[in-house]
Amino acid sequence: MQEIFNDLKTVIEQGIPAVLCIVIETTGSTPRKAGSKMLVFQDGTIKGTVGGGSVEFQTIQDALRIICVGTPFTKQFHLEEDLKMQCGGTMEIYFEPIGCLPKLYIFGGGHIGKALAGYAAGLGFRPFVSDQREGIFDEWNLPGVETRNGDFLQIIDSLPFDSNTYIAIVTHKHDFDETVLLACLPREFAYLGMIGSKRKVAEIRKNALENHTVTEAQLNKVDMPIGIPFVAETPAEIAISIIAKMIDVKNTKKKS
Repeated sequence: MQEIFNDLKTVIEQGIPAVLCIVIETTGSTPRKAGSKMLVFQDGTIKGTVGGGSVEFQTIQDALRIICVGTPFTKQFHLEEDLKMQCGGTMEIYFEPIGCLPKLYIFGGGHIGKALAGYAAGLGFRPFVSDQREGIFDEWNLPGVETRNGDFLQIIDSLPFDSNTYIAIVTHKHDFDETVLLACLPREFAYLGMIGSKRKVAEIRKNALENHTVTEAQLNKVDMPIGIPFVAETPAEIAISIIAKMIDVKNTKKKS
């Protein structure tokens, strides 16, 4: 029992994607009783057990379906009827995704990107910052922040996107902003924002609609200009407006 609590502590502290499965109620003959716990990791490995056999196999499959993108739920298993197990009893299992921080892809490693990454790492996100400029990250020292140099489009193609993905486009050139926006639009995300003045945003919208296979509905999902509107002047202040918007989206999403 102590071992699984130690594993759970590591999962939470290191942000390792996992699902905690707890047997909360049983009736009749079952392989494990209430209080049995199991951690399911993203690669399908486990720590602990909820009883082995078909019920454990199905529990792992259900956990993998919600890892990082699901919300807590309970499920009741009728062992003989549902899983052809000879025990014949019922088990109710609680599933809770843990340790899976939202991914934050920041395109642009300038002053705003750096400030945003620094805030995000301490506010419940896993920041990944990319930039095409060589040496841009040489002086960075931000714990919990991953960086990569390279072509934006190639990097986008290498990244996983899902409903727990947040995207901030803050590159140093308007053309790069537009390129990244068009590449990210067809992908799955929780939030996508692009920096820019109202004039720049209008120009990019117009060009996207006229010259690319982009719809109004897709563009309406983009937060541009990015962030919560207030009179922000410095890169740090702009980054605060962006992270505040993302926190609002994240916490609203939890309640929906």
